[in-house]
Amino acid sequence: MKRTLKAAGIFVLVLAGLSSCTKSKGQDNAQAEAVNLVMGSWRADDTAQMNSLLAEYKQLKPGVTIQFRPTNPPDYNATLRLQLDGGTGPDLMYARSYAPGRELFNAGYFADCSDIPGVTQHFSAANLAPWQTPEGKLFAVPFAAVSHAVYYNKTIFQKEGLAIPQTWEDFLGLCETLAAKGYTPLANGVADEWDILEVFYLGMLPNFVGGGADRAAYESGAKKLNDSNFVASFQAMADVAKYLPKGFESVTYNDSQALFNTEQAALFMDGSWTAGVYKDASFEWGLFAMPAPRGRPTIITFHPDMAITYNKATKYPKECQEFLAWLASPEGAGIASKVLPVGFFPMINASITLEDPHANEFLALNQGKDTDARFVWPKFLDLYAPMNQAVIKVLKGEQTPQQAANDMETIAAGIR
Repeated sequence: MKRTLKAAGIFVLVLAGLSSCTKSKGQDNAQAEAVNLVMGSWRADDTAQMNSLLAEYKQLKPGVTIQFRPTNPPDYNATLRLQLDGGTGPDLMYARSYAPGRELFNAGYFADCSDIPGVTQHFSAANLAPWQTPEGKLFAVPFAAVSHAVYYNKTIFQKEGLAIPQTWEDFLGLCETLAAKGYTPLANGVADEWDILEVFYLGMLPNFVGGGADRAAYESGAKKLNDSNFVASFQAMADVAKYLPKGFESVTYNDSQALFNTEQAALFMDGSWTAGVYKDASFEWGLFAMPAPRGRPTIITFHPDMAITYNKATKYPKECQEFLAWLASPEGAGIASKVLPVGFFPMINASITLEDPHANEFLALNQGKDTDARFVWPKFLDLYAPMNQAVIKVLKGEQTPQQAANDMETIAAGIR
């Protein structure tokens, strides 16, 4: 009897041990399944939208939490590099197109995304190229593009009987008419510098020098940046200077938005990302493509703006790859298109329906027209700062269009 009780006691202890062991393993597995990822970005304005997107993903992957931690846009490149150099970089991060992104991939920080499921199937070669090395390796999954166009006050146009210009000459005539009627034609200023180059000049430049094939000819040296077409593009900036706000030298980008939003300026050459700023405007507004000079085709600057990649040193490569594969799927892109801010357009080949009428108006401008990235991004990014200053000097009358073009060709020759 004692032997039986003793055996029973041992059996109970074994069961208890097994139960404890099973419970411990279950807890360990639960802890192992909980994955926390951090996503870096320069789009601080998109925090609410991205949190919404990441919440949608968590519904599919309950064990994976992705925290969106953006950086002040002008500081992103330097901050991200410091983090990556110090081993504290995010697991997922926004990747700049062309050279800035390639640099981080070549330095061993961005992972190779070439084998992410869906990437090569769901994106065109043109949309993959900005995040691709010369050897064909992909260092990010395309996420969104932006477009450039002229915002115009429909209320003013209707009141004054004005029409959308079809040529650059018509555009200058429109500005002259608006000025004669007492309106400030254009809201653009130069105090923040970047916007007059990125948004205005690079937005209209393809109309004067041509699209992607012509850009490649300038990059190779087959065409020169001081040819008659490039000089004409700088002359165009000189011609619009008198239609900018009074004291445009001190007008910031935010000031420009406010001038248009308060109807103090009738036109604003800007990017699609600003469309949401005017959602509550007290007037009707619309968009038109900046037209080309008479006899030339109008070309839209439709810029591949951002992609998402993952850190080669992350502890969770599998989870990062799964998230990127979701973004590269029609399902993920469809959800992203609904939560992205107005004016950021999915680059996937799948059919995407946008709900905002102005977003669709932007995209409609592309129909039947050639599009290209901002001129300096693919090969001439070292031209960015000097070209920015050249545009501003031409606007201020401190440099002639020919001088500006000559300077650009001198610098370009050293880059080629």
